[in-house]
Order: sequence, then structure tokens, then C-alpha cells
Amino acid sequence: MQKRSKIVSILLDSLPHIKLFSGSTMVIKYGGAAQINPTLKEQFAIDIVLLYMLGIKPVIVHGGGKKITDLLGKLGIESKFVEGHRITCIDSMKIVEMVLSGDINKEITSFLNHHGVKAVGISGKDSSLLRAEPKDGGRFGYTGEVKEVKAEIIYNLLEKGFVPVIAPVAEGEEAGHPGYNINADTAASEIAKAIKARKVIFLTDTQGVLDGEGCLMESLTLSEVEENKRSGVINGGMIPKVDACVECVKGGVEKAHIIDGRVEHSLLLELFTSEGIGTEILRD
Repeated sequence: MQKRSKIVSILLDSLPHIKLFSGSTMVIKYGGAAQINPTLKEQFAIDIVLLYMLGIKPVIVHGGGKKITDLLGKLGIESKFVEGHRITCIDSMKIVEMVLSGDINKEITSFLNHHGVKAVGISGKDSSLLRAEPKDGGRFGYTGEVKEVKAEIIYNLLEKGFVPVIAPVAEGEEAGHPGYNINADTAASEIAKAIKARKVIFLTDTQGVLDGEGCLMESLTLSEVEENKRSGVINGGMIPKVDACVECVKGGVEKAHIIDGRVEHSLLLELFTSEGIGTEILRD
């Protein structure tokens, strides 16, 4: 009886959140362990099915850094990073597109379809969804910065009941250009702003944003994020994630969330429980 009461309590706690978010569009950046571990992949698919059935419109943007690095290593191509951003040479770019658009994207799409979601996989090159130019004037090679998102393409898919699964590869400036590798966090941020998403959620391999003692910071305002970057508390690979969150919130997204994708059903815990499990970033 006590177990049943607990289940009812959880359901009652989730009701206000379900009512609040029904009909909302949410961008979910899918990566890390949740994208590799078979159990977590299964649970992610189930979470997306539940969001879909509750009337929420998920848009998934995925990364694939680990697979890209592994394959480049096997081919004898060194992976170089600056402040969490990959430097992409012309040879790397071919591998990036093959892994993101040809391997991971289709795997995620197939997995979601198998679990009952109408998912469609596309890359930023399809219908010129993402247009980009070289990041920092070409300092990062074929790593790019998004300059345009054709939001109407995503709107059309959502209106027809599809869940878009987007590989972060962008179109270049001229015909025949190999395209640009876009940091998946940045791509998720730009897409969220363009489609006026209510939330953007980043699945990572950490609890969220941690303070100097390694404790989770559950909520941060934009000014607090900048403070923690200046002091060095936020550093390394977390910088692109918080920068993406900040850009989203500045661009009109209500809240951005960084959550631990290694936790079972992390999406549901963050969205539908009062406590949540990660870090939310919001306006001052």
C-alpha cells in the first residue's frame, strides 16, 4: 500500500508540469552516455514517446563526438580541440558527415520509430536547414558558426506530427562546398532560438554545472554564469554548453537545462518533478 501511495504522489506531483508543458516545443540535445549505452538509449526513446503522447513537440539535435574521435583515430587522423570545440580539417569533415548524418542520425531515427514515434532524420544540409560560415575566421578549419536556420522546415515537420532528428552538419557558402561541422550544443541553441522553443535541454555526462566544491548548482542566472566563467569554476568542455544555454535564453527561450543523461529517465525527472535533477539557466 505504501508503494502505491508513493506512485500516486509522483503522478500528482507531475500533473502541474504536464499541464504547463503540453503543446510546447522543446529542443533536446542528445549526446554522451545516453547515446551509447544500450539501456540508456532504450530509456531515452521511451521518454521521447511519453513526451510525444503528452502533446509536447520534441526536436532532437544529436552529437557524435566520441564516435568521430574513435574513427579518426583508427584512420590515423589526430583530433584537436580548443575550448571544447573541434578543429575540423578537410579529411576530418568527410568523417564527421559520414558518422553524424549516415550512422548516428539514422540509428536514432530508427530507434525512435521502432518505439512508436514518427521520427524523421535530416542533416543541416537538407533543404538548406542550416547555413554556416567558418568559426573565428577559419581558425577551426571546417568547424562553422550557424548564420541561418530555416525554421519553416522544422515547423512543417512538427505540424505533420513528426519528431525531427537533426545532425549538426551545415551547408557551406557555395555549391560543392564540403559543409561545416557544427558543435551540437551550438546547433541546438540556434535551432531553439529560431523555432521559439519553450525549453532547450542538454543531455551530458555530468550532473550539471558544478561549483568549486563539485556540488550541483541547481539554478543559475545569466549574470551568475558569467561570474563563474570569469572565476574559472565553469571551464573546459562545459564552456560551450553554458554558452549555448546563455545564447538560448538571451534569444527568447524560457529556460535552458543541463542534465545528466547517465541517469535513467533523466528527461522525465527534469521536466515532470518539482526537484528536477540538473542545472537550469534563466534570465536575471
